[in-house]
This record gives sequence, structure tokens and C-alpha cells, in this order.
Amino acid sequence: MVGEENAMGRVRNDKALIALLIGFAALAAAVLGTVWLSQRQEAAAGWVRHTLEVETSISDTVALVQEAETAVRGYLVTDGQPEFLTAQQKAVGRLGPQFDRLQHLLGDSPGQQARLVRLREQARVRLAVLDAAVLRRQQGETLGQINQGLAGGQNRMTEFRATAAQMRADEERLLEQRAEQVRIEGLRLRIALLVSAVAVVVLGAFAFRDARRRLRRALEAGDDLAEANVKLKAEAESREAAEAQVRQFQKMQAIGQLTGGIAHDFNNMLAIIIGSLDLAKRRLKTDIVRAESCIDSALEGASRAAQLTARLLAFSRLQPLEPQVLDINKLVGGMSELLRRTIGENLRVETVLAGGLWRTHADPAQLENAIVNLCVNARDAMPDGGKLTIETSNAHLDDAYAATHAEVAAGQYVMISVSDTGTGMPSEVVERAFEPFYTTKGVGRGTGLGLSQVHGFVKQSHGHVKIYSESGVGTTIKIYLPRKTGEIEAGDGQVRPVDELPHGSAEEIILVVEDDDRVRHLSVDALRELGYTVVQASDAAQALAVLTLQPRIDLLFTDVVMPGLDGRRLAEKARAERPDLKVLYTTGYTKNAIVHNGMLDAGVALIAKPFTIEQIALKVRQVLDAEG
Repeated sequence: MVGEENAMGRVRNDKALIALLIGFAALAAAVLGTVWLSQRQEAAAGWVRHTLEVETSISDTVALVQEAETAVRGYLVTDGQPEFLTAQQKAVGRLGPQFDRLQHLLGDSPGQQARLVRLREQARVRLAVLDAAVLRRQQGETLGQINQGLAGGQNRMTEFRATAAQMRADEERLLEQRAEQVRIEGLRLRIALLVSAVAVVVLGAFAFRDARRRLRRALEAGDDLAEANVKLKAEAESREAAEAQVRQFQKMQAIGQLTGGIAHDFNNMLAIIIGSLDLAKRRLKTDIVRAESCIDSALEGASRAAQLTARLLAFSRLQPLEPQVLDINKLVGGMSELLRRTIGENLRVETVLAGGLWRTHADPAQLENAIVNLCVNARDAMPDGGKLTIETSNAHLDDAYAATHAEVAAGQYVMISVSDTGTGMPSEVVERAFEPFYTTKGVGRGTGLGLSQVHGFVKQSHGHVKIYSESGVGTTIKIYLPRKTGEIEAGDGQVRPVDELPHGSAEEIILVVEDDDRVRHLSVDALRELGYTVVQASDAAQALAVLTLQPRIDLLFTDVVMPGLDGRRLAEKARAERPDLKVLYTTGYTKNAIVHNGMLDAGVALIAKPFTIEQIALKVRQVLDAEG
């Protein structure tokens, strides 16, 4: 029913619109007709003015001939006074241009032009008679003799006047016709104006009526729209609630997949750690060699657990990064031995390093890990061998590209790509490639965290990563890191291996501050094992007391997150008293007082928990040997 009403309303609207268009067309025609009739009336009036001008010109011509004759008669009567000859000459001089003007005005009438020729000839003959009379008077003839000659030319003057009268009569007839035409055109113009006025009134009334009807329907439509908006709002709220439920379900599903993957991997690692330590405990007194082997297995499991935690933090963009200005070409060139050991000998590795490569600002160790992860994935995609290409270049991502890719800022980037000639990936796998614990490898061949770690590191470094792949052809993964401009800092970003652990001396004193007793004891034992003199405190208050009593402290090794005063504020208070005190932070919590937006604050040294004795040995030595 509503549909039928809407259809009928549309039909009425269409008819009204057609009627308005017809009305406007009629009004336009009336206006154009009025303009046309006005032009015709103006043209008719112009012809009337033309006829009056011709009549005036004929009368002026007759008057000039008459004026010349009168002047000659005055000359003859007054016994030759010269002013009459002057008047006669002026009249004759004006007569020529007057005839020319008449000829121009009568160009549209052949009959009048013929009479004009006759009139001009009659005037010439009459003027010749007058000139002869003047000459005879100047020769001494009497007035009576001369009058006889003038009487003989009087017939010419009569013919002249008759011809002029005929011409005026013809113009009078034309004037009557043209005046009648002006009257008719004026009547037509008034009728057209009346029609236009009626059309305007009718069209205005119709338009007003149609506007009222449209306004009424618009108000009704507004009410309908308001009602529809209420229904739409209710539907939107219902849909939003349903979408919220779907999002919650998807979120819980993703969390379930993530926690399931974490639990699976951690349970495997904990099984190795717990089982190995249990066996080691049993074998310590009976078989030292086998006990040491169990301890090595436990250490390996713990190391894998720490790596898993680091990868999860990288995926979550929460790992603390230590970025520095890097020459990517040097970094890639220095990885050749590492890559050879990692991917084996059956692949052909090619590096294409761009000349004039820009610098970038990133964590060199994490960038190396990312490149190694990509190379390992490329190796696994080429079980029968193939070609692996590592390429660097300068790149510019424009506004159009940034608009179609989330979290990408337009600008200049340094690009590192890893390409393989392996099996490739279908589009549905590419879409999920960066998801944690998603892998197409067989059981035991991968955790599914490699690409997610790469993605998290690149995004945390304000970069962009893109996968290009085709099944059966190969895969290219491109990493874009922002270009570093401005002053270039020292250092090439290469991680240099250390052959043996650096040790300290008993003269070097380290204050360890840690609220967890077991972690503190472990750190103290490790540092003493490395040769340092160690004092310890369980919180910031004890640490400040130790600093007050101990005359010399070379390094403050403090946890960041502690109850009461945190490590950052402890370091600030300690340095207020001892400006040259060196500080090394440790933490297992990534969002804290020294890590902001995933980046370490400038001038801050940090070692993340858990750490090995090798890692702490290198880091402590690095901080103690640093200048300033």
C-alpha cells in the first residue's frame, strides 16, 4: 500500500513537473514573441520617420528653388542690388546636396527615384532661366523685356511644383500605410504583453500551488524520515551490539589461539627444564657427566623460553629497543658468515647493495634477527635448493600508497628485501602470515612467531613490511625503515662477536638493587663469578643507605620496577650525590620509567631479564668502559 502511494506521488510529481516545464516554455515563447513584436513595431515606426523625413526633404528642395527665384526677382526689381545675387547663390549651392540627400532617402522606391530625376531636371531648367534673366539685366535690358523671358519659363516652375506635389502625395500614401502598420504592430505587442502577463500569473499560481503541495509532502516525508531514523537508530544499536559480540568472540578466539600456542610451547620447554633439572638432581652424586648434560638441556629449554618471550614482546611491539644510526649495507655485508651457518650450503645467496644508500635509525641486533628470520623462512621454502637474494635500496612511499596501507606514513625509507625462488604462498596464507603461532610448516618445524616478530619489530621502529608472493614462483618480503636525516652519529651498527667473557677486578665495586631475593642473589653470584666486588640492597631505601656509607661505587645495577622508589628515581637521587656514577638498569617489564613507546630513553643502559652470565658480563663491561 505504501509502495502504491509512493508510486502515485511520483506520478503526480512528474505531471506537475511536466506542467511547469510547459508553462515556462509558453512563458518563454510569449516573452520572445513580445520582443519580436517590439522589434517589428520599432521597424514600422522607423519607416514612418523615414517617410516624414522624405516629405520634409521634398519641401526643403521646393523651398530652395523658390528662394532662388525670389532672390533673382528682387535683384531685377532693385536695379541690381548684389545681396540678392548672394542669396540666390546660397540657395543654388544648398540645392545640390539637397537633391543628393533626397536620392539617398528614396533608394527604396524606384518610382520616386524617377520623379526625382524629373524634378532635378525641371529645377535645372528653371534656374537656367533665372541665370539668363540676371545676365540680361546686367547687359542693360529693361525689366519689361526680362519679364517676358521669365514669363516664358513659368511653365517649367509649374511643372516643378507639380512633380514635387506628386512626390509628396506618394509619401503621404506611404505614411498612411506605415502608420497603420505601426498601429497594428502596437496592437499585437499589447496583446503579446497581455498574454505574457496572464502566463506569468497562471504560472506563478500553479508554481505556488505546486510548491505548497511539495512542501506538504516534504513535511510528511520529514515525518516519515524521522520515524525511519528512529527505526534505523534502533537497528544500528542492535547491529552494533551484535558486532560487539562478534568482536568479543573474535577477540576471545584470538586470545585463545595465542594463549594456546604460548601454553603449548611453554609446556614443552618447562617439561624439558623440569625434567632435566630433576634428572640432574638425581645424578649429581652418581654421574656428574650425565648431570651436566641434563643441566645443559635445562639451560637450552630456558633459553628457548626466553626467546619465545622476546618474540611475543616483539610481536606486541613491547620489546625495549636500542636504536642507533645504521648503514644497512655494512650490516648486511657483515652477516654473510652468520647467514652461511644458518641457511646452509645448498642455497645460492646473492646480495644486491644499492650505492648511496640512506641511513636509518633502528636496533641493529633486532634488525639482524629480522633478516635471519626471513632468510630461515626462505630456506624452508626451498627444500630442493634455489636462490636467495638480499637487496637494499632507497625508496619513497607516496601519499597514494600510504592511503591504502594502514599505519604507513608517506615519506623516504630504506628498503631491505629478502627474495626466494621457493614454493610461494597463496593469498589466504599471505593474509595470515603475520599472525602469531600461524604456520604452514610441519609439526616441530616452526613456532609461527618468526614473521610476527619481524612485523612487530618493524612497526615498533615506525616502518612498514610487505609480502609479495605467488604460488610456485617465490616470495619477496620487503622491510621499509624510515630514513634518518640530520647529523649522523658515530658507529656502523655492526654487532661484533666476543671471543671470551670480559671479567672485572676486585677494585671495581657494583651495587646490585633488586627486590626479588632469588634474582638478586643470582645477579650477585654472577657478578662475583666475573671478578667484581658486589654489595647488595633489596630496595631503594637500602641502596641510598649503602651509597651514603660506601665511599666508592663504580656501577649501580638496579631493577626498574620496585615497590616505593623505582630504579629511575633511585638513579636520579644517587647521581645527584655522585654525578659520575654509572647506571645499568634491568627489567622484565617493558612499560616502565625508562622505556617509552618501545624505545629506551637516550643515554640509558639496559639488560633485559632473563639474562645469561655471558650477556651480563658483556653489558657490565660495556657500561663501565663507556666514556662520560
